[in-house]
Amino acid sequence: MGKARSQGNADVAIIGGGIIGIATAFRLAQAGRQVVLIERDAPANAASRGNAGAFAFPSILPLASPGILFKAPKWLFDPLGPLSIPPAEFPKVLPWLLRFFRASMPDRIEASTAAQAALNRLSETETATLTREAGLDHLVRHDGALELYESEAAWRASLKSWERCEKAGVEIEHVEGARLAELQPGLSPRLVKGVFLPQWKTVSDPRDYALALLEAARARGVKLVAGAVSHLAVSTEGVMVTLEGGQTLKAAHAVLAAGPWSSKLTALLGDKLPVTPERGYNTTLPPGSFDLKRQVIFPAHGFVVTPLATGIRVGGASELAGFDAPVNYKRARNMLDKAAGFLPGLKREGGTEWMGSRPSMPDSLPVIGRASSSPRILYAFGHGHLGLTQSAATARLITDLILERTPPIDISPFRPGRF
Repeated sequence: MGKARSQGNADVAIIGGGIIGIATAFRLAQAGRQVVLIERDAPANAASRGNAGAFAFPSILPLASPGILFKAPKWLFDPLGPLSIPPAEFPKVLPWLLRFFRASMPDRIEASTAAQAALNRLSETETATLTREAGLDHLVRHDGALELYESEAAWRASLKSWERCEKAGVEIEHVEGARLAELQPGLSPRLVKGVFLPQWKTVSDPRDYALALLEAARARGVKLVAGAVSHLAVSTEGVMVTLEGGQTLKAAHAVLAAGPWSSKLTALLGDKLPVTPERGYNTTLPPGSFDLKRQVIFPAHGFVVTPLATGIRVGGASELAGFDAPVNYKRARNMLDKAAGFLPGLKREGGTEWMGSRPSMPDSLPVIGRASSSPRILYAFGHGHLGLTQSAATARLITDLILERTPPIDISPFRPGRF
């Protein structure tokens, strides 16, 4: 066997070229660190490519909540439901699911909501700073979002959750009638109530945004390395990163930001963390398929419709399934059918279907902190549906930890050791 080839030294090696890794690379390079970004595929080609494109700062309530306990049994075994588990996947997902139900208990909800609210408040300020400094303000839209309800009863059932959001500082406006039609013309008369969220923002296209941020990071000296990481070893001098092809790279610190693929490496480091792939599906229709003024959200059905520069994206839903499980594009078509019912003028021809895996934690909070085996290795994954939303805040927190600065918020709720 030949001697392993070295790729040189860096201050920080970031594993994972999605939006979390890219934002962190940008921040660290700005702070004067030499950064190498390692990506097994093309950058921003997984969840960072096909997400709904939202900076969902008002989204502070965890998926794990008391209400889910009543909905989940019906949803889980509906192959087209908002939250689904293919039967063959159930034994593998069961340990995660038990943690999820535990996190849904009332004694856990207040703490997780407070932690999510703090992270999202930081996200809002850090995103504004990052987009300005990276020259990306032109890619951000400030149109807000509209959550829609099919009945007065469904809207009333949501009020308790909205009260919790308001207490945390989220701006909301309950709308109906002419105001609802003003915010989004052309809705089905089945939609009788809405909640407008003015703090919600979207990007012109999530992949374009991520790649533009990557270019800004590379302009500041970030180097991109293609390859899958097979091993991490820590010494007194730093971290040795080994790629599957045998190449090695030395760095003072390593950041693991590989989304749902992170669990394999954390297990090698002695941290068995319950991050699971949570699949999302969507269909992106051509531009002009509907005159959509802003992102619209259908909470009872688990999907959103987003206006992008690249078209109208109809997507969402959650499917707990491994990377090798069969893809079920019926889920994307089911959402498109529902969207056409709620948006009667929607043109459904010419769409492109997509599926990607989010990194989902049972308590809906990301993992941000140091590995148990070494303070030189940091974790930044598990953001679930909020990867884009929380990318700038996560980048700030990881940068603070590496530079040994005090983070602006309490990060103990996100510590790897909480499990």
